[in-house]
Amino acid sequence: MKKSIGAKTLAYPTPVFVVGTYDSLGKPNIMTVAWGGICCSVPPCVTISLRKATHTYGNIMEKMAYTISIPGDQHMREADYCGIESGGKADKFAVTGLTPIKSDKVDAPYVKEFPLILECKVIQTFEIGLHTQFTGEIIDIMVDEEYLDERGLPDVSKMRPLIYEPGHGEYFGF
Repeated sequence: MKKSIGAKTLAYPTPVFVVGTYDSLGKPNIMTVAWGGICCSVPPCVTISLRKATHTYGNIMEKMAYTISIPGDQHMREADYCGIESGGKADKFAVTGLTPIKSDKVDAPYVKEFPLILECKVIQTFEIGLHTQFTGEIIDIMVDEEYLDERGLPDVSKMRPLIYEPGHGEYFGF
């Protein structure tokens, strides 16, 4: 028998997206976001939802661009830190030892060490309660060659992406 537990932000699995942006001075920043996912096939789009209070929110509103770097499970600590600390208070790249790389396609950095990168330009924003949802058209996807399968597509079993369990606030590897 099923038991009602009420309305909550529970959907499984929840991806772990590390969102890259530049601030008004050109300083790179990353923020871990769990509220996001693919939202359209043509054009290919992905959404992320952020609170206005975040440093990343202001960066995206200014540049209208972001990247999504997908971390493998070996970078769980770094991904967790980037979701807890504010980019307005700390240089998350310096603290984590991760490397910012300037995207060739959009005005945003990505994380060199992470295997899969989505480069996105914002095509729509939508306010929903506490969050603003940013729809980003995927301009390009880059994958480290070692993580491609024989068809030239990302091999999830090699990438071992993190997922987030929002009910308990825990991360899991693939």
